[in-house]
Amino acid sequence: MSSLGTARWYLDADTLGLAHILVRARPDVTFPGDDGARHKSRWQLPPCVVQDRSAPDVDWIPAVSVAGLAVITRDNKILSRRRELDTVLVSRAKLFAITGATPLSAWRQLEIVVRQWDAMEGAREDDGPFVYLVSRTRITRADLG
Repeated sequence: MSSLGTARWYLDADTLGLAHILVRARPDVTFPGDDGARHKSRWQLPPCVVQDRSAPDVDWIPAVSVAGLAVITRDNKILSRRRELDTVLVSRAKLFAITGATPLSAWRQLEIVVRQWDAMEGAREDDGPFVYLVSRTRITRADLG
């Protein structure tokens, strides 16, 4: 028998490789196109509020924010794109952007997220909007002003 769980974390389309790893380890992770079914698990989730993997940031950010989901993304350039940043602000989004000097494989993304998970869990409880930059060695709240 399975239990219907609640998603708390949304991994965007840029981090689908990481999402597919995390859904096997955590019952509270979802991603665009996720039907909520978990194989070999007693946990099930409702389908993700975002089904279109190609949805623009300005469409999915408000949807996941209203659903109470914190976001994990590779998109650390969101801070320099005014339209997307305005969407984060208006939506009161809680966003964690994985950063690295070079493009990161799913394995390297996983390494960063696992290393910083406790700090991310704590920061997730802060009121949004916010963007935290998450690297292997630190998690830093970005200035959105």
